[in-house]
Amino acid sequence: MLFSLKSATAVSAVALSVVFATETFAADVTWNVSLWGKRRAFTEHVEKLAEEVAAKTDGKFEIKLHYGGALSKSRENLDGISFGAFEMAQFCASYHADKNPTLTVLELPFLGVNDLETEVKVSKALYDHPAVQEDLGRWNAKLLMPSPMPQYNFAGKGEVPKSISDFDGMRVRALGGLGKLMDAVGAVPTSVTASETYQAIDSGTVQAAGFAPHAHLSFKVVEVADWWTKNLNPGTVHCPIVVNVDAYNALPDDFKAALDDSVDPALAHYLATYAKVYDKWWPELENRGVVQVEFTDEELTSFAEKAGPIHDAWIEEQTAAGLPAQELLDMVKKTIAE
Repeated sequence: MLFSLKSATAVSAVALSVVFATETFAADVTWNVSLWGKRRAFTEHVEKLAEEVAAKTDGKFEIKLHYGGALSKSRENLDGISFGAFEMAQFCASYHADKNPTLTVLELPFLGVNDLETEVKVSKALYDHPAVQEDLGRWNAKLLMPSPMPQYNFAGKGEVPKSISDFDGMRVRALGGLGKLMDAVGAVPTSVTASETYQAIDSGTVQAAGFAPHAHLSFKVVEVADWWTKNLNPGTVHCPIVVNVDAYNALPDDFKAALDDSVDPALAHYLATYAKVYDKWWPELENRGVVQVEFTDEELTSFAEKAGPIHDAWIEEQTAAGLPAQELLDMVKKTIAE
């Protein structure tokens, strides 16, 4: 059968449109992010990152957030990144200190980080260190941005501690360096996951949990707490956002730039959002009648002195493992002081 010129033109137009449609579809990129819990202050930078990236790429680069451990358990997110089960994830260094020992320097107690802006600054400096990049590179992971958190304090059920010595024998949810610090004062640290903490305290499996305020709210610890340590401020945990190296390297240059350029706006949004947590936190404590425990300066000084041996032990352990531990800790302290 012979086609007319008009028919041939129509067919060519259809074929051409199919090619363009295929090319447009092929250029689109969708990344999946593995998170746990629900949307909260702790994840707002990822929400903002996805929004910024979509805006910068006219929606051609989509970052989809999956909450509630839908893609992976929180303690398995780094493993998922390593074999490309998803392109981006959040995890906490203390969940598997042996897998990311360089990051645990930021979980040492009493480092002197007084605000979230300082935590962002020191985290970025640490991420730039070759030893840290090599450490995470073992898991095919690239550090993208921190999830800065304020100092942890304990919320607990039962008898209100009136001195540091009252923690002796108390089972507490405390991870990383914070756990080691609590062990030094006689407490019994456990590594209950965030999602399991409410039930653990309610049932009496643990008597108290160390969290930042947003987590005490999000995981409903405040609903079963009788007391909260207002000024203990012993340390925090470090929970970065990482991306799969292969997925990152495969991005077109403009998408890669869009992702990188979205980090600072995402962190700025996170800091602004976290400031609002306290607008809810203080009234929540008051409304529930939670006792706010304040320790004396003498008690806090004595408590802080127990951090020294923990720092020394960390340096010894990581140096023996071939890491520049002293250099990393010195860099962290210098960045904090600047």
